[in-house]
Amino acid sequence: MRYIPNTAGDIESMLSIIGVRDPDDLFRSVPEEFVLKEDLVLPPALSEPDLLSHMREMGAENAHAGSYKCFLGGGAYNHFIPSAVARIVSRSEFYTAYTPYQPEVSQGTLQAMFEYQTLMCELLGMDVSNASLYCGASSSAEAVLMALRVKKGGTVVLSEAVSPEYRRVIRTYCRHGAASIVEAPFDESGATDVGRLEELVNGTTAAVLVQSPNFFGVVEDIERLSALVHEKKSLFVCSFTEPLAFGILRPPGDFDADICCGEGQSFGIPPGFGGPHLGILTAKENLVRNMPGRIVGRTKDEGGKDAYVLTLSAREQHIRREKAKSNVCTNQGLCALTATVYLEGLGKSGIRTLALANHEGAEYAKKKLLEADWVKLGFSGPTFNEFVLRLGHDPTEVVTRLLDKRMIAGIPLGKFYPGLGDCLLVTVTELVSKNDIDALADAFKELY
Repeated sequence: MRYIPNTAGDIESMLSIIGVRDPDDLFRSVPEEFVLKEDLVLPPALSEPDLLSHMREMGAENAHAGSYKCFLGGGAYNHFIPSAVARIVSRSEFYTAYTPYQPEVSQGTLQAMFEYQTLMCELLGMDVSNASLYCGASSSAEAVLMALRVKKGGTVVLSEAVSPEYRRVIRTYCRHGAASIVEAPFDESGATDVGRLEELVNGTTAAVLVQSPNFFGVVEDIERLSALVHEKKSLFVCSFTEPLAFGILRPPGDFDADICCGEGQSFGIPPGFGGPHLGILTAKENLVRNMPGRIVGRTKDEGGKDAYVLTLSAREQHIRREKAKSNVCTNQGLCALTATVYLEGLGKSGIRTLALANHEGAEYAKKKLLEADWVKLGFSGPTFNEFVLRLGHDPTEVVTRLLDKRMIAGIPLGKFYPGLGDCLLVTVTELVSKNDIDALADAFKELY
């Protein structure tokens, strides 16, 4: 209801139904010192057309990704979302029944979840998937807890090239004695330092978590890392923030990853102020009983037709206290459905084409931005659609100055890595045009 004013008669009728004499009675519980004593100073009331026009004028003053040349990434990515995605997801059959408490009567919702799980397994090369979690950070933390259950405790090794926010969430989940956590540094290529990692992994290590592409956009040597970790009898967990990369990269499952987890926001979900996002969690089949959240299975009904049911767990909430696998209480159903519709709309060839466009755009941007004589490449490792530049100047100052040109140049890394105080993380998606890149490169050349 966008603009439906209430008449005096409407108000009287509503108050009568709920047994209240005066609208002020609705606020009697508010402490007196917090009650506004004088009237609000408001302009005269507007008609609906005038009000909408006024709101549009106010909205035009807001900054948004569409009004700037935007090179932000680092875990939330600005991709094009086909109009069909919102049209299908907003159908009432899905929109009002995405987390049913009698799930078996909602066959359409369960089928969509099953298809989501299937897509995640195909994309990542894994055996099983749950029906989604909150976000990439929480799914990574749940993956660590899952590994600790399998190994009956131990130490967890995190690469410092894993998203700083993911690492903080993992530490929060583990802070009450779930595990001790150590971090392996990255090397000059921007990838995990394999030599240091090998020194840290030993007989007490339950799991090693590495992100690829990592926070710097660098593609890790997953095959080598997985072999090293398994040689030490530990579980190998591969995380990600940009799942589109697997449109052209071999998936973690091809390299014997035990658990693969991360963020699915790139699949049809806009980067709106940090959420809602989509947590992806997949694993080898032998680990499925340690997986939290909903898992949908397919069976046959008494008539021999396909039927979908929650399997291994009767509900999404694990509420048996000390026996609970997790305290997760939602499966982000609408976000999982959105990713399903998005991926099925693109198809295999579409995902590959889109991933190639992202990679090629980023490589072009890398080349053009390095034309400014004060800019250097931060790391030597291969990247997907984001990369680090070493500026030799304060990146915050660079970003601030370019805002006047309606450009958001990237993310200064000093906030997360003190040793990278002069570094900027730059991201290119298919929504960044060649002209946008050229304009940023020209602006760089004019700065210093």
